[in-house]
Amino acid sequence: MSEPLLIAKNSSTELHILPQMANRHGLITGATGTGKTVSLQTMAEQFSSIGVPCFMSDVKGDLSGIAKPGGGNPKVDERLKLLGMEEHACRTFPVTFWDPFGEQGHPVRATVSDLGPLLLSRMLELNETQAGVLNITFKVADDNGLLLLDLKDLRAMLQFVGENSKTIATDYGNVSAASVGAIQRGLLALESQGGDRILGEPMLDINDLMQTDNGLGVVNILSADKLMQAPKLYSTLLLWLLSELFENLPEAGDLEKPRLVFFFDEAHLLFNDAPAPLVDKIEQLVRLIRSKGVGVYFVTQNPADVPDRVLSQLGNRVQHALRAFSPRDQKAVKAAAETMRDNPTLDEASSITELGVGEALISFLDESGRPAVVERAFVIPPLAHIGSIELTERQQIMKGSLVAGIYDSAVDRESASELLKARASQFASPSPANNEAEGGIGRMLGGLFGNPGSTGIRREGVVEALAKSTVRSMGNQLGRAIIRGVMGSILGGRRF
Repeated sequence: MSEPLLIAKNSSTELHILPQMANRHGLITGATGTGKTVSLQTMAEQFSSIGVPCFMSDVKGDLSGIAKPGGGNPKVDERLKLLGMEEHACRTFPVTFWDPFGEQGHPVRATVSDLGPLLLSRMLELNETQAGVLNITFKVADDNGLLLLDLKDLRAMLQFVGENSKTIATDYGNVSAASVGAIQRGLLALESQGGDRILGEPMLDINDLMQTDNGLGVVNILSADKLMQAPKLYSTLLLWLLSELFENLPEAGDLEKPRLVFFFDEAHLLFNDAPAPLVDKIEQLVRLIRSKGVGVYFVTQNPADVPDRVLSQLGNRVQHALRAFSPRDQKAVKAAAETMRDNPTLDEASSITELGVGEALISFLDESGRPAVVERAFVIPPLAHIGSIELTERQQIMKGSLVAGIYDSAVDRESASELLKARASQFASPSPANNEAEGGIGRMLGGLFGNPGSTGIRREGVVEALAKSTVRSMGNQLGRAIIRGVMGSILGGRRF
C-alpha cells in the first residue's frame, strides 16, 4: 500500500490524500490569484513521486517549471519556515510536453472518425438539425467503409452527402443543403482556429500518457495558452482524451494507486452552454472512469461552475479563497461551504473569504471513502520550480522525450477524400457504368466497393482492398476507429 501523500499543513495537522482514494476524483477551486495552480503542481508532484503519471493543461504557461528543480524563491522559503519544513528538498520531475499546434510540445491529434459526431457537433456549435446531418454523414461513411481521418475527408463526405441527398434520404433521412452549408462554414471557422492541425494522423496513443521514468510518473503538460482562444476546441479535446482513456483501459477495480490522474483546468468551459445530453454523458463518464483507475480533478474558480450531479462525484476537495462582492457571490460562498463536511470549530463560510494565497479549506476522503472533516491549512510548496522555463530548456526536454519523433510529422494516407475523388473521376464521362450509379448509394459507389464482373464473379473494389490491407496492418485499432463510439458508444448511446 502506498504511503499517504502530504498536500497541506497547519500548525497542528498534516493533511494527506490517500492514493487508494485518489481515483474518487476531486475539485480544486478558488478565485484568480489564490493559489490553484501551485496546488495543482504540488498534487501532481506528489502523485509522480509514487509512480503515478499525470496529465494537466497549462493554460497560463507557468506549469512547465515542474521540469526544473526549485530553490531560490523567497516566498517559498518564507512559507517553508512558517510550516516548519526547512528540509524541503528541491528536485525535478519527468515531463512530456504536448501542444495541439506542435509549437511548444509534441503534437496531439485525433482522427475525425475517432472524435465522432457528438463531440464534433459540440466543437462546431451545431444545432440539433445540423448535428443530425453530421450523424448521417458519419453513418454513410461507416456503411461504405470510408475512413474520415482529417478535415478534407469530412468536407468531401459532406459534399457527397449534399450532392446525393435525395438518394440518401430513403435510407438515412432528409439532408438539407442549408445544414450541409452550415457545417461546411463551421469547418472553415474550425480550420482558422487551427483545427486542421489537431484532426489527422498519427493519432495520439493514450498509453503514451501513462509512462514512468525511473520509478516516477511522467507529468504530461498540454500547452493550452493558444488553444484557450477557442474554448470549445479546448474543452472538446480534453473531453475526447478522457473518453479515449475510458475506451482503452481495462477494468481495474480498486487499486492501491491510480493509473493516471487527469487534471481538467478551466473546467467551466466544459459545461458552459453544454446541452443536457452532453452533461449526462460527462456525468456518466466521470462516474464510470473510476473503475478504470483514472482520477479526474476539475480545476475552476467556483464549485458552482460544475453541475451538481458531476460535483457529487468529486470526493477530494481543495477550496481556495472566493470573493464575495455581490449577493450572487455571497450565495456561491455559502454553497461552497455547505459542500464540505462541517468542522464544528470552523466557520467555513467566513473562512473562505479570509483565506490567504496558498491557503485552503481541505477535505480528502478517508480509508472508508468518507469525506474527512474540513480543515484550514496551507498547501505545501512544490519541490520543483514555480513558473515557466525558457524555450531552449523546453526544446531540450522534448528532444529527450519518450515520444520524440513519434508524432512530430503528420501522415496523410488514402482515406475518404481520395476515394471519393477517384469515384468522381471514374464517373466523370458518360458511359454505361454511369447509368448504374442512379439506383442507390451502393451503386453510386459501386466502382469503388466492387461489382460482379462479366463472369458473375464479384471483383474486389479499391476500398475493399484498402480496408483489408489496413486491417492487416492495424488490427483492432482500425475497427475501433471506423466504428467509433467515442462519447455515444462508451456510455451506451447510439453508435454511428
